[in-house]
Amino acid sequence: MSKKLDFPATARNANAILAVLQQYMAFGDVFEIASGSGQHVVHFAKALQQNTFWPSDPEPDHIASIIAWSEQTSLCNIMPPQRLDVTEYNWYNGDPIEGLPNSFSAILCSNMIHIAPITAAKGMFAGAGKRLQDDGQLFLYGPFFGISDNEAPSNIEFDKNLKQRNPEWGVRSIDKVKAWADSCGLYLGKTISMPANNFVLIFYKNNTDS
Repeated sequence: MSKKLDFPATARNANAILAVLQQYMAFGDVFEIASGSGQHVVHFAKALQQNTFWPSDPEPDHIASIIAWSEQTSLCNIMPPQRLDVTEYNWYNGDPIEGLPNSFSAILCSNMIHIAPITAAKGMFAGAGKRLQDDGQLFLYGPFFGISDNEAPSNIEFDKNLKQRNPEWGVRSIDKVKAWADSCGLYLGKTISMPANNFVLIFYKNNTDS
């Protein structure tokens, strides 16, 4: 039986996210936080062969799925997935992690911070601030409150649903996200509207988007 997981939402948004990466992402090593099924990293790696992708996830079944998706390709730019939780000290403190480069040109995180405790968002930013190269980029995809003047009803309902499932979850406000990033030396340089009331936020190190 295949260990591949198939997440419909991941398949739906992959092309839209890829278009942003193709326009803005620099060459080099790219670390993906919360890779989930592995569908994203395979899709991105096929189109961006100038980049080397390092997927990760805290869940064992997700790691198995990432491996299964990767093994079905002939791509040489997807590295073995790392089992990693961004709330763990070695990640957010910037300590060396066996099997990973010491720094990255870019970090990706899609649909994670609203379905995890706030400690996960803070840990993600803390680690990114330490592990991104001086001109590095953090790409953050998902729904956010406070960007549009009128909040999308679907995002309001989604936020209620998330909080019913777990009080620590919820759609995050852009002001809080920017504050967490700022405290870790990351500057919000671009906000890009995406389908289904989502956004890509691109953060830069050293207060530059060049």
